[in-house]
Amino acid sequence: MAATLGLVILATLFAYAPALRGPFVFDDRYLPFNDPNLQSRPVQDWLNSNRPLLMFTFWVNYRISELSPFSYHLLNVLLHLLTAVLVYRLVRHFVERVGTPQTNAQAIALFAAGVFALHPLHTEAVSYVASRSEALSVCLAYAALTLLALAPKKEVSWRRALAIVCLFGAAVATKEHTAALPAALLLTDVWWADSGRLRAILRNWRLYLLLAGAGAIGLAWVWKILSVSESAGFQVAGLPWNDYLYTQLQALWIYLRMFFLPYGQNIDHDYPIAHSFWNPATVAGAAGLVVLTIVGFLSRHRFKLAVYGLLLFGLLIAPTSSFVPIRDALVERRLYLPSLGLLLVVADLLRRWRTSLTRQGWTYGFILLGLCGLTYARNHVWTSEIALWEDSVRKNPRNPRAHFHLGYAHYLAGHCDQALGHFQQAAQLQAPDYRLLVDWALALDCAGRPEEAIARLRQALAMEPHGHGWALLGMLYGKQGRYAEALEALARAEAMAPRFAMTYVYRGNVYAAQGELLQAVEQYRRALAIDPELDVARRALQVVQSRLSRLAGAR
Repeated sequence: MAATLGLVILATLFAYAPALRGPFVFDDRYLPFNDPNLQSRPVQDWLNSNRPLLMFTFWVNYRISELSPFSYHLLNVLLHLLTAVLVYRLVRHFVERVGTPQTNAQAIALFAAGVFALHPLHTEAVSYVASRSEALSVCLAYAALTLLALAPKKEVSWRRALAIVCLFGAAVATKEHTAALPAALLLTDVWWADSGRLRAILRNWRLYLLLAGAGAIGLAWVWKILSVSESAGFQVAGLPWNDYLYTQLQALWIYLRMFFLPYGQNIDHDYPIAHSFWNPATVAGAAGLVVLTIVGFLSRHRFKLAVYGLLLFGLLIAPTSSFVPIRDALVERRLYLPSLGLLLVVADLLRRWRTSLTRQGWTYGFILLGLCGLTYARNHVWTSEIALWEDSVRKNPRNPRAHFHLGYAHYLAGHCDQALGHFQQAAQLQAPDYRLLVDWALALDCAGRPEEAIARLRQALAMEPHGHGWALLGMLYGKQGRYAEALEALARAEAMAPRFAMTYVYRGNVYAAQGELLQAVEQYRRALAIDPELDVARRALQVVQSRLSRLAGAR
């Protein structure tokens, strides 16, 4: 069995090989290692976050390889493999608990671990560096569940209880959705109790005493985060809790379909929000849940493991997919944590399959080989930001956000004309916002169309008068030799955002272009006083000082 597990690990490394070569994409650029102000700071400055343990792992990566993405991707894959090993241990334990012979239990557990490791639906949680919050928190949560499930005695010791609670705390400090873990632990203890459910709880009073305190702190922590978040919580603009619930009654079945029939993956599904319970898809989703609940209740003795898996799935997916609004209604990485429950359902069905171990082995092998191929293919979209968003646009050409991000990816790559086409598409599909107009203006400037760029930027500033936008307008005026207008725009930028260092860089450029070198030096120094790590200001200052030295020498 060790050899088979080794093959699964090798297959996983092969399947994720394309992603290991991938760059930072999408939200990766907002992580702390890409912040010049944090890069040289001590570790405690990195930990000043809602997710301190996650930030610590990024600090470790930065110390190892700075901005080389390989080590970041590799750690994600290693966490994924460790979690797959935990899946093997858990599935084997539970399958043996329902009376499956050891050899069959090992084979089923290996298959379940292989499915977890090689399922293409998990690529977003593993190949996307920003999704390390998912990979690390789930690894910690499964470790806590393993400690409870595999306890050698029915009564959990103080040491084991403390270890479980520490793992729970670490998981919540990595990602908030693992706050559901205490409920999963309680379900596990009660469901598999040999002699009375209340007795099982009382027997493990040490664990539940610690969990009660830790759980209260965890919930308070999560509530604090949700109360100020713009992307999750009951204050998300335009997304009331009941509309989100109606939508999740549909999304739940899409997650299940994608688990059992993995096709149609997308970094941005742009799933529409349902505004009424009487939406046909919502009614069908709710009816399906009612039927599933009734079937589960009637089958709870005969299919004990499968029903436990369904309950575990429901508990673990609830934080992201019930009634607490999150801006994106359908996101593939949300299935990473609850997928253990579905694997237990599959395991309960497989243990009833009456056939030879040889036939089982061949069947499992072919399925895992197919999943490996799908995951390898899916990971190719993570090899570049352009490939990622081209895939999204191809699958949903009416998604304005996908067009915007593809346009931005082309702009960063210097493909200015391609960027303009996608910005135009995004604006046709949805009224353009400030960010789209600003990036559109930059792409127009890149494409050699400065007057159109200025017009777009003025349109953005009429919508939202930000200091950043006025600074960019000053930069564009300066490049056109319209120095008076440039200085006027930059003065407005400074008044609105006096700590935006690039304003002073752009003003220094205007002065330098007019030959006012001493004023340029002053502006570059002001920029560096705000941001000592700003390379563009340092280089510009060196150029101007070199010009001053040559002029002084000429005299």
